[in-house]
Amino acid sequence: MAKETSSVLNLVAWLTGVIVSLAVGFGMVGGTLTLPTWLGGDVVAMIAGWIVIITTLLSVILVLLKK
Repeated sequence: MAKETSSVLNLVAWLTGVIVSLAVGFGMVGGTLTLPTWLGGDVVAMIAGWIVIITTLLSVILVLLKK
Protein backbone atom coordinates (compact mmCIF):
# COMPACT_ATOMS: atom_id res chain seq x y z
CA MET A 1 0.00 0.00 0.00
CA ALA A 2 2.82 2.43 0.83
CA LYS A 3 4.56 1.81 -2.50
CA GLU A 4 1.31 2.49 -4.36
CA THR A 5 0.84 5.80 -2.52
CA SER A 6 4.45 6.73 -3.19
CA SER A 7 4.11 6.12 -6.93
CA VAL A 8 0.93 8.21 -7.07
CA LEU A 9 2.67 11.05 -5.25
CA ASN A 10 5.64 10.78 -7.62
CA LEU A 11 3.30 11.01 -10.60
CA VAL A 12 1.53 14.04 -9.14
CA ALA A 13 4.85 15.77 -8.41
CA TRP A 14 6.17 15.02 -11.90
CA LEU A 15 2.96 16.21 -13.57
CA THR A 16 3.02 19.40 -11.49
CA GLY A 17 6.60 20.04 -12.60
CA VAL A 18 5.66 19.55 -16.25
CA ILE A 19 2.70 21.95 -15.98
CA VAL A 20 4.77 24.60 -14.18
CA SER A 21 7.63 24.27 -16.68
CA LEU A 22 5.28 24.68 -19.63
CA ALA A 23 3.56 27.65 -17.97
CA VAL A 24 6.89 29.38 -17.39
CA GLY A 25 8.13 28.56 -20.88
CA PHE A 26 5.01 29.86 -22.59
CA GLY A 27 5.04 32.91 -20.31
CA MET A 28 8.58 33.71 -21.42
CA VAL A 29 7.77 33.17 -25.09
CA GLY A 30 4.58 35.23 -24.90
CA GLY A 31 6.27 38.14 -23.13
CA THR A 32 4.44 37.86 -19.81
CA LEU A 33 7.68 36.87 -18.09
CA THR A 34 10.74 38.85 -19.12
CA LEU A 35 14.32 39.32 -18.06
CA PRO A 36 15.98 42.60 -17.11
CA THR A 37 17.77 44.31 -19.97
CA TRP A 38 21.16 43.65 -18.36
CA LEU A 39 20.41 39.91 -18.71
CA GLY A 40 19.40 40.16 -22.34
CA GLY A 41 15.80 41.32 -22.12
CA ASP A 42 12.95 39.94 -24.18
CA VAL A 43 15.03 38.15 -26.81
CA VAL A 44 16.96 36.04 -24.31
CA ALA A 45 13.73 35.35 -22.38
CA MET A 46 12.03 34.14 -25.55
CA ILE A 47 14.95 31.87 -26.46
CA ALA A 48 15.08 30.50 -22.90
CA GLY A 49 11.32 29.97 -23.00
CA TRP A 50 11.56 27.88 -26.16
CA ILE A 51 14.38 25.86 -24.62
CA VAL A 52 12.22 25.17 -21.55
CA ILE A 53 9.24 24.17 -23.71
CA ILE A 54 11.25 21.89 -26.00
CA THR A 55 13.15 20.14 -23.21
CA THR A 56 9.96 19.66 -21.16
CA LEU A 57 8.11 18.12 -24.10
CA LEU A 58 11.14 15.97 -24.89
CA SER A 59 11.22 14.67 -21.32
CA VAL A 60 7.50 13.85 -21.46
CA ILE A 61 8.01 11.92 -24.70
CA LEU A 62 10.98 10.02 -23.26
CA VAL A 63 9.01 9.07 -20.13
CA LEU A 64 6.09 7.84 -22.24
CA LEU A 65 8.41 5.80 -24.46
CA LYS A 66 10.11 4.28 -21.42
CA LYS A 67 6.81 2.87 -20.15
